[in-house]
Amino acid sequence: MSLVALMTLICATVVVAGDDADYVPSLYATAWALLPPVVAIALALITKEVYSSLFIGILVGAILYGTNPETVVMHAFKGGFVSVLSDGDHVGILIFLVILGTIVALMNKAGGSAAFGKWAGEHIKTRVGAQLATILLGVLIFIDDYFNCLTVGSVMRPVTDKHNISRAKLAYIIDATAAPVCIIAPISSWAAAVSGCVEGEDGLSLFVKAIPYNYYAILTIVMMVSMVLLKVEFGPMAKHEKNAKNGDLFTTGKEIDSSEDYGAEKKGKVKDLLIPIICLVVCCVIGMIYTGGFFSGVGFIEAFSNSSASVGLSLGSFFGLVITILLYVIRRVLPFKECMDCLVEGFRAMVPAILILIMAWTLKAMTDSLGASDFVANSMKSVAGDFVNFLPAIIFLVACFLAFATGTSWGTFSILIPIVVAVFQKDNYELMILAISACMAGAVCGDHCSPISDTTIMASAGAQCEHVNHVSTQLPYAIVAAAVSFLSFILAGFVQNPWIVLPIAIALMVGLIVFIRILNNYQQKAE
Repeated sequence: MSLVALMTLICATVVVAGDDADYVPSLYATAWALLPPVVAIALALITKEVYSSLFIGILVGAILYGTNPETVVMHAFKGGFVSVLSDGDHVGILIFLVILGTIVALMNKAGGSAAFGKWAGEHIKTRVGAQLATILLGVLIFIDDYFNCLTVGSVMRPVTDKHNISRAKLAYIIDATAAPVCIIAPISSWAAAVSGCVEGEDGLSLFVKAIPYNYYAILTIVMMVSMVLLKVEFGPMAKHEKNAKNGDLFTTGKEIDSSEDYGAEKKGKVKDLLIPIICLVVCCVIGMIYTGGFFSGVGFIEAFSNSSASVGLSLGSFFGLVITILLYVIRRVLPFKECMDCLVEGFRAMVPAILILIMAWTLKAMTDSLGASDFVANSMKSVAGDFVNFLPAIIFLVACFLAFATGTSWGTFSILIPIVVAVFQKDNYELMILAISACMAGAVCGDHCSPISDTTIMASAGAQCEHVNHVSTQLPYAIVAAAVSFLSFILAGFVQNPWIVLPIAIALMVGLIVFIRILNNYQQKAE
């Protein structure tokens, strides 16, 4: 059956089922609310085509909302596309994307990326070293996951390309050092978001106490470093890495900017990459604390907690762009006209990520209008009192599923954390901290797995990797980390001591990677 015929059948079924005027309201806050993202994700994985899959998911959501043709069209466009593009936070992220793409284009054209690649080539001699350097840079840029994804990708692509590391592996490293690092960094936009979800408590203090319980984030980093050091790959990633060693960085059957212009003919130096990056980091931090009221007398930590990431990043990236242009013009590395040409190049490079982000946001708007959040919240409350010790593990799974289906980790913990606080605040403080960690860990895990997640999209854009390739290669790794995390949350629910469970969880993860390596070696000998 063709894709068109399949979707026609699905839509016809929904329309017939929803023909009754009283049917649509009955869908609110039911399992049907999760159908649009499930359809979009399934089609993306089956067809390997993201744009049409997301659009069909949006269409299914609009049909579930109201079967009248006019209602469907108006809800999809006015309540969807127009609404998300009218949102100030969304526009701020899009501006940040375009400006960052322009800065990357400037660094490439000026020769800063080529100079850094040459320098790194003299100091980084192996594939392991290139991957560890990428991980280290990802850990150091912990302020914001969007900023992390695009900056690490643009800086490290020349280095990983030189050592024949697949773009899928680069995208995985970028993704695994974005949200998982930000969610355990007290000074980050994620810490601010989580702190804002906790009412009646010191949000930042709870965030810090929850860090050693955040098994998925910690184990993802442990798993990634262990696999690099032990040279272990499995699942589709193994094929991508094997092909990359033979010169095919993409494993797509088609060319995707494999011969990227890093400006080798220019007279750029390493400082032409380092100064813009450092200025960008400083300007973005200043931009974020400015939006939080730091320059009006608010403390640094409080300013970070109250900051607007989208406004701060767009402001910071703008001033970073101005400084970069001034640097290149004053040093006569690039004439002003060529700097302005990079605006178009930067926008063009970010078009795929912008399209996917807009459609992913619109799909989330469809699920919100159907009450997906209320459905999950009600389901959580119904089981809260029955499995107290197992509840952290259950919360982890619920958060995973909600973040996977909606593509948003921030939206997930903003729904679940207030419920967790209300359930445990008066009864068991330690279990409340553990449950909050389970919310955050599950949100990051689902976000990590979801093809409609903005962070996943950013990681693909940062690595210049085919998006579906990134999702399909990362999924087995994320599932392994999630499985070990789930077991750890079960144990922690009974022990309720992070310093006992965390070493056990890390040992279990490292032991599993060693076992996979032994299994791979056995299979290679058998062949």
